Parts: sequence; structure tokens; C-alpha cells
Amino acid sequence: MAIDSPAHDYPPSRGPHGDLSGRTALVTGGGSGIGAAVAVALADRGMDVVVTGRRRPALENTARRSPALRIHVGDVSDPHDAATMVRAAQDVNGRLDVVVNNAGFGIAARLGEIDPDDAQRMWATNVLGPTLVTQAALPDLRVRGGAVINISSTFGTRTAPGISHYGAGKAALEQLTRSWAVELADAGIRVNAVAPGPTESEALDRMGLSATEAEQARAQETANIPLGRRGQPSDVAEWVVALARPDSWITGQVLGVDGGYSVV
Repeated sequence: MAIDSPAHDYPPSRGPHGDLSGRTALVTGGGSGIGAAVAVALADRGMDVVVTGRRRPALENTARRSPALRIHVGDVSDPHDAATMVRAAQDVNGRLDVVVNNAGFGIAARLGEIDPDDAQRMWATNVLGPTLVTQAALPDLRVRGGAVINISSTFGTRTAPGISHYGAGKAALEQLTRSWAVELADAGIRVNAVAPGPTESEALDRMGLSATEAEQARAQETANIPLGRRGQPSDVAEWVVALARPDSWITGQVLGVDGGYSVV
């Protein structure tokens, strides 16, 4: 099915990442790890960036890394918070060009151990949250076209014991990515996802694993990465920057950044 899209007069590319200067981005879950690296990388390319999350001290640490970073404390799964964080980004310079839905939550639990409250929170953060934030951003994104980048996970397609609900949420996020890409193409809004593999961050430590379990998981994951090392947040951030480019001719895609982890 062909989709007729209006022409958009985007500025020409400047260098390998295009011209992002003077534009505004919203990055959720930016207190550490991938979210923080994405926020800094976008700021380094000249963007004004509003970084959101539930932990103010962590956000303040991120903001110290660039004068172009501003923080907003809020929970993406709360409709009011989602709307106010979008307004905070719009208020920086009257526009919003890029939304990075990075905020996530996961608890490792096998089927017989899954707590209903944890399952609901995973769905609320990993699926409903990106929906609420992107929905609130739509009016501004429609003005001049823009980019939505969802941060998924290799576990959106790969399986492992104890991550059924986390993986299901990421699989749902990837389906949202494809659906939104089709729905929003005629407005010049591109929607893509990045699916990181095992990356050096706080994710494993915050999934309810003991220190020993987390270390064992890291070792097992690393042993199965063809390129022989775990990713750094900056490895992922560079691809988010590429997808944020105003001249990018990519939409509806899920890009695996995982050192080959997803193909073995």
C-alpha cells in the first residue's frame, strides 16, 4: 500500500548526523545509562534537551554533563506527568522535534513468581508510558515533522527465563513503533526503535536480582555476544542521534544494537 506524504522542507544534512542545532528533544528515563548518554549525545549536536525521570538526584547528575540539558521530574505512566513533561520541552524554545521514549522498568520473575503489581507496572511504564508521552507530543510534532525513537531491547524478540513480561512489553513497543510509523508518515513524523543488547547500565541491578545473580547474568550474556564485549550506553546513543536526523529516510524500523547478540 502506497502512502502519499507531503513534501517537507528540511534543512540539508551537515556532517554525518545532519543539522540538529536549534531543535528540541525530550528524553525520558534520562537519569542514567542509555537515557543519559542519549541526552548528552543530542545536546552535543546542538539540541536543547529536556531529560525526565522519577529520581531527581540522578537527573541532576545527568544535567551536569551539558549546559543544554534541563530536567523535569515525572512518571511517564501518569497521564498528567506525561503531558507536563512534554509541555516543559515545548516551553524551552517553542518547539519539540524529537521524542526519545527510553524510560523502562523490569523485574525478573518466572511465571510462578510474577507479582501482578510488578506486571502492571512493567506494562504501564514500557507500553502505556511511551503512548502517553508521544500522544501529548503529537500536536507539536505535526507542525514541522519530527522523530519518535523508542528504546526497546533485544529481549523484545529473544527469550530468557524470568523476563516474559519485560520481553512482552518490549515486543509490544516494537509493534507500536511500526503502527505509529504508518499512522504518522503523512505528517512527516518518523517513528523507529532501537533494540539494545546487553549494555553496561543499572538495568540488571534494578531488576530485583541479587549481586551474585546480576554478575552471573552479565557473564553469561557477555559470553554469547559475537563481538566479545557488552555495549556502552554511547554505542546505543550514536544510533539514536542518527535516527533523530531531520533528513533521515527511515521509519517503522527496529534497529538492533547488540554486538550480534540477537543472531546467535
